[in-house]
Amino acid sequence: MTTIHYKLLTPGPLTTTDTVKAAMLVDHCTWDDDYKVITTGIIKNLLQLANVSEAAYTAVLMQGSGTFGVESVLTSSVGQADHLLILANGVYGLRMAEIAQHAQLSYDVLEFPYNQVPDAQVVAEFLDSHPEITHLAMVHCETTTGILNDIQAISQVVKNRQLTFIVDAMSSFGGIPIDVTGLNIDFLISSANKCIQGVPGFSFIIAKKEAMLATKGKAISLSLDLYEQWETMSKDGKWRFTSPTHVVIAFEQALQELAKEGGVAARHARYQANMTRLRALFRANGLLAYAPEENQSPIIATFHLPSQEIDFKEMYDFIKAEGYAIYPGKLLDLNTFRVGVIGEIYQADIARVSDIFEAYLADKKIEG
Repeated sequence: MTTIHYKLLTPGPLTTTDTVKAAMLVDHCTWDDDYKVITTGIIKNLLQLANVSEAAYTAVLMQGSGTFGVESVLTSSVGQADHLLILANGVYGLRMAEIAQHAQLSYDVLEFPYNQVPDAQVVAEFLDSHPEITHLAMVHCETTTGILNDIQAISQVVKNRQLTFIVDAMSSFGGIPIDVTGLNIDFLISSANKCIQGVPGFSFIIAKKEAMLATKGKAISLSLDLYEQWETMSKDGKWRFTSPTHVVIAFEQALQELAKEGGVAARHARYQANMTRLRALFRANGLLAYAPEENQSPIIATFHLPSQEIDFKEMYDFIKAEGYAIYPGKLLDLNTFRVGVIGEIYQADIARVSDIFEAYLADKKIEG
């Protein structure tokens, strides 16, 4: 079978460096002290990336995809006497509701249109009429559409009511500066294969220590018990259950490469430049973005196809043959597709992808 090499224009898994891939060629024993030191080093590095005090905050790694991390936090922090409010303006906000439903948590969902950010005033009014709410959870970068939600405005509403604030920063942490302390975030969840540019295999949670301690005994899952995972790992870096050793080593390498690039600010600047150019070049080709420019994340964008007759699979195959993989749209009522600009993607890639789309549309005799 012939292997086709192509770059991923996705929100993660994404295109990694050869050096991140090469790091996985070394095998490690989970009980080995050298390996446990790597885990504790990663935790320390994550706290530094979050720019939080080690006296007030802690971090823990959790096996599985980002959804595992979200489920771990929700099912470990929302107790029987608690009530959760989920803000949703996309699929990943609604996924939190699925988790809450399966776990039989007490919860409400406040939905907003997919092309709008959650309105802080609407949230405040809802909270004032529902005094039973103790926790609020939301997505920062909603990759359903590419919209970047205003967690700062919501954080003020949460802070004024002394609620537990849970932020799914899956597709933003490491690629967008987040003032974790200033936003009074209790739990922030992200994943190895997103903006830090590692490979899939574990999620991680950055949390206030007091919020972490408050989860003790609340978890309804054995393997996703956040407190037990943290208590075990915080001793010497030992994971409770078998860890994805190769993924951990790759993540350590990815963290080093993030630092070498110039940290979160430099990576954010690269991503933002990619997105700005992508929207401009696509607009010239007649491909209009779904999200308003003021709410566009520098991670991924949704675009309208200029004709209902275009078949996404055919377009996908054409673009893949030219060296890139795009994402299908998530909006069932519209003919859309998505393009991510994170990972090892640079200005030259954006220009090349624009040329490929231009060629495809010309072949279909669709003018911009």
